[in-house]
Amino acid sequence: MSVEELVELKFRLYDGSDIGPIRYSPSSTVAMLKDKIVADWPKGKKISPKASSDIKLISGGKILENSKTVGQCKVPFGEVPGGVIIMHVVVQPSPVKSKTEKKVDDPPKKNVCSCSIL
Repeated sequence: MSVEELVELKFRLYDGSDIGPIRYSPSSTVAMLKDKIVADWPKGKKISPKASSDIKLISGGKILENSKTVGQCKVPFGEVPGGVIIMHVVVQPSPVKSKTEKKVDDPPKKNVCSCSIL
């Protein structure tokens, strides 16, 4: 019976601070990692995700898909056995609905074009 070796991950935030390192099973999905990041997000940060859909994880220069597992995301080159893998966290908040609303008081913009030939 083989024992599944845990993968140690550290999540680097936008300001250079880290969450972790935390050990995960290679069968854990990226979606599970995102949920854990939202739950463990440090209080008092200027930018914070409201849901896991607001987060993108980057490892080895690639944006990780939610359906991928930690085992599939490991970069084979340059990996030190027993070393910590650093994944970068990018927060992209969901678009705000107020952008679709128009103000009634604004007059419509007119396109003006002029050319001068000398």
